[in-house]
Amino acid sequence: MIVDETSSSLRAPERRVAIQVDGVLLLDKPVGPSSTKVLGHVKHLLGAKKAGHGGTLDPMASGLLPILFGEATKYAAQGLDADKTYLADIALGIKTTTGDREGEVIAQAEVPALAEARVSAALKSFLGPRQQIPPMYSALKKEGRALYDYARDGQVVDREPRAIVIHEIELIRLALPVISIRVACSKGTYIRTLAEEIGAALGCPAHLQALRRIGVGSLQSQDMVALEGIEHAPQHERRGFLKPVDWLIRDWPQTVLDDAQERRFLHGQSVVLSAKVSGKVSDTNQLSDTLHRVCSLSGGFLGTGRLDGQGVLHPERVRVLNS
Repeated sequence: MIVDETSSSLRAPERRVAIQVDGVLLLDKPVGPSSTKVLGHVKHLLGAKKAGHGGTLDPMASGLLPILFGEATKYAAQGLDADKTYLADIALGIKTTTGDREGEVIAQAEVPALAEARVSAALKSFLGPRQQIPPMYSALKKEGRALYDYARDGQVVDREPRAIVIHEIELIRLALPVISIRVACSKGTYIRTLAEEIGAALGCPAHLQALRRIGVGSLQSQDMVALEGIEHAPQHERRGFLKPVDWLIRDWPQTVLDDAQERRFLHGQSVVLSAKVSGKVSDTNQLSDTLHRVCSLSGGFLGTGRLDGQGVLHPERVRVLNS
C-alpha cells in the first residue's frame, strides 16, 4: 500500500546569487506540488544557475524525480529515455474525468467480490507489448493544442494509440475496493489509463488513487533524497546530496583517453583509438557504433562519444570542465 507523503511548504525563497552547480539529484518528490514547482524550489536551495527535471510526476504522485544541474542537463535525454517502475493504488467502482482521484466522478458501480487469484490473472493479461490510447487529460498535443485544453472545454478528440510495453505487473495488496500493484513499464505508459483498463478487465470502473515512482532505468528508490532533508541541511552541505554529472549513463561502455587524445576530444575533434589505451584493452572490436562514456586517465568524466567500426571515437557531447 502506498503511504501518502505530505508536501513541503516550499517556502518563498530568499534572494541569493546563483552559481554553477553540476550533478544529479535523485529527489523523493512529495505529494502536492508540481514537478516544476519542486524543481524551482530545489534549484534555489542549492543556489544553482541551471537545472531541469527528468520525467514529470503529476502533483498527486510521489517518488523518484531526477533533477539535473548544470552539465548534467546535457545527458538527460540519453540517461532518462528508460523504463519506469511504479507502485499504484487503484480504486475500483468509480470512474473519474481525469482517470485519477483529482477528477470528477462520472460513473459508479458495485465492486464484485474478487479473489486474489482472479485479480492476479487479470493483471498478467496486460504483460507484454500493447497499444494504449493516451488520456484526454494529458500534455500531448493535437494540432498545436494540449489535450487537456480540449478536455477542459468539454471536447473529446481522436488520439492515436501508442505502443507501450508492460514488463512486469504484480498484485501487492488486495483490500477492496482498492488494489495495490507494482508495475514496470516502458517510457510513455500512462498509469491512469492502465488503472481504468485493469478495472474494465475486472468488470467495473476504476481510477488511480495514488502513485509512487520507485525506478527510472537503473535509478532506484533507495538512492532518493527527501526534500525535507535538503531543506534542513546547512547551505554548504546541500551539494553533497548530488550524484556525479555522468550518473545517468554510468552503465554505458567506457573509453579512457590519454592526454593528447583528451585535448582533441575536448575541442570537438574525433580521436583514433589505438589497440590499447593507457594499458587497458580497447573495446573497438566488440563495441563499434555505440555510445561511450569518455574519461581521462585520472578518471574524470569528459563527455560522450560514438565509436565507429574503424576504431574512431566521434564526440557527441563534450563536458565543459572550466565552468
